Amino acid sequence: MTAHIRPDLASIPAYVPGRNHPGAVKLASNETTFGPLPSAAKAIAESAEQANRYPDNQVSELRTALAEFLGVTVANVAVGCGSVALCQELVQITCDAPTDEVVFAWRSFEAYPIVTQVGNATAVTVPLTADHLHDLEAMADAVTERTKLIFVCNPNNPSSTAHGRAELERFLDRVPARVLVVLDEAYYEYMRLTPETCPDGVELGRTRPNVVVLRTFSKAYGLAGLRVGYAVGDPDVIAALLKVHIPFSVNRVAQAAAIASLQARGELLDRTDVLVAQRDRMRDALLAAGYEVPSSEANFVWLPLGERSIEFAEASAVAGVLVRPFAGDGVRVTVGDPHENEQFLGFATAPETAARFR
Repeated sequence: MTAHIRPDLASIPAYVPGRNHPGAVKLASNETTFGPLPSAAKAIAESAEQANRYPDNQVSELRTALAEFLGVTVANVAVGCGSVALCQELVQITCDAPTDEVVFAWRSFEAYPIVTQVGNATAVTVPLTADHLHDLEAMADAVTERTKLIFVCNPNNPSSTAHGRAELERFLDRVPARVLVVLDEAYYEYMRLTPETCPDGVELGRTRPNVVVLRTFSKAYGLAGLRVGYAVGDPDVIAALLKVHIPFSVNRVAQAAAIASLQARGELLDRTDVLVAQRDRMRDALLAAGYEVPSSEANFVWLPLGERSIEFAEASAVAGVLVRPFAGDGVRVTVGDPHENEQFLGFATAPETAARFR
């Protein structure tokens, strides 16, 4: 006789990471090809020498640095083992029955349905609009008395599209104050909307206690391998997150690297500008070859190839470039180094490839 395991766990889909293959160009995981900033690399080496000691369980120094950087109080900030850990903890603090509902767009971040089911709640998915955006009106319409949490991924992963400030404000005004809205801004540093239209979740949440913002050091800061993200929200929400936080899950090295990265933000902005220029160049080349490519505000571009997505990804792999297909929907292509992007474009825009897939 074996120990009892929750039977519903058998139906949880596995999170599928981007593939690796020796010698292939990997544009499948939304990593930055830039390594940690030099000051962060130095902090990593120094902190590793103290790996025999437990990290600060309260992540006090990093929370303080983030609070100063964002213009909030320490009570407004929680830190987690990547923002995906915070996603799961947010389900834990809001949902306490299987009938509780978590609303999110689909397709969106692959972890949302997983963390919802792990949290023993019910997922309510809302299709994207025809132009690959969250259908915010439909998401607001989907709210019921059972709704406890809403995830809004902006820019959306994997479709790369983003809503402006006005659209988000109209949506937030429609959501009841009892429902927690999570603005997942993992790609915030790559957004290049105008200052008037670019949404800043932290600012939007200052007057809305039911809004919490997620950001990460995994993308623009180049620390994906260290797993550190953060949440900004009302002190009551943050206090609840700290109660379900797994002790010592944000390691010493990650904390030191994140603090050093914040202090070197000027260098970060130089790097993101380079990547955004490459992103726009890739999109222009793909559009010129006849592909549909939605506007991107992230570190990747999206090809809505539908049923041809798997076939395209397999052909790309044969050409030496690994991309991320989502069966039946599309292909996500991370922006890499110029020579990596050029290798992908050489495959994708070749006349025979473009004629086959565009």
